[in-house]
Amino acid sequence: MADGVSIRRFEDRDLPAVLEVLRAALGETAVLKRTEALFGWKHFHNPFGRSIILLAESEGRVAGVRAFMRWDLQTPGGDVLRCVRAVDTATHPDFGRRGIFSSLTMAALEEAEAAGVDMVFNTPNEKSGAGYLKMGWGTVGPIGVLVHPTYRLATKSVASDVLPDPAEFLKDPVAAEALDGADRRALGLRTVRSPEYRSWRFTQHPTARYFAVRADDSAALVRPNHRSGRRELVVSELMGPNPRRAAVAARKASKSDYLATWFSDGSPERKGVAMAGFVSVPRMAALQLVARPLREVPLDVFTLDSWDLATSDLELL
Repeated sequence: MADGVSIRRFEDRDLPAVLEVLRAALGETAVLKRTEALFGWKHFHNPFGRSIILLAESEGRVAGVRAFMRWDLQTPGGDVLRCVRAVDTATHPDFGRRGIFSSLTMAALEEAEAAGVDMVFNTPNEKSGAGYLKMGWGTVGPIGVLVHPTYRLATKSVASDVLPDPAEFLKDPVAAEALDGADRRALGLRTVRSPEYRSWRFTQHPTARYFAVRADDSAALVRPNHRSGRRELVVSELMGPNPRRAAVAARKASKSDYLATWFSDGSPERKGVAMAGFVSVPRMAALQLVARPLREVPLDVFTLDSWDLATSDLELL
């Protein structure tokens, strides 16, 4: 760390300056706007706990920010790992090339370890990926994309604004009985899907709107999106005992050009979308998953076979 730069913990009064750094370094999109509401949803109201956030200061200004977002993962054996996700790291362009990224990250690792965190994981971009590997992260593997064209000109479709909000499905007695307030058994490291998590993830996001496509006792939670001039429907989550039926319902209801999703190999959701006609895009890896255990964990985290993930675990976070 260069002279004149200090590291300290985030305080609530720092939020405007932190948002300024994030906007200057990372920009923003229509869905991921650097607002107080989104930052609070992500780092203060997360049901897994408040994030670990450190700041770098120089010349009386916030020069950099490093946030570790708390995230609980369940193992196939039923243990729960207290993890964090390395997100929202940024150095203001005025303070580049001073080692702020690595210094903040190493300091945050110390904070996480002292707080009893078991592991850090994230999906860095190409620019920062090499830096994480130098700091002790290991590569887990590529996260690809599964797609299904909708042939919307040849089929009758339903406008997304007439689809119900996920809150309606989550409160429905039939859905509640099917879900029974719990998630299916984890086949690998899997997000703990409590009712509080589902409500936070799908009904409280400040800028992204999700919809529930019902299929009897199951549902697809979807999000309309635009990508490269085309209308995309992201299948974020499949809930209930019949993922294939839910995926087919999403396809039939879609008014998009194509549907996109991803689930771990071997999961019932992956089998369900395959049976519904989703196919992988050859040689396309949208994200690279990396991890850094902070203590001994009960499985090999550096292989995708040890993970049980869905699109909802990876997008808009």
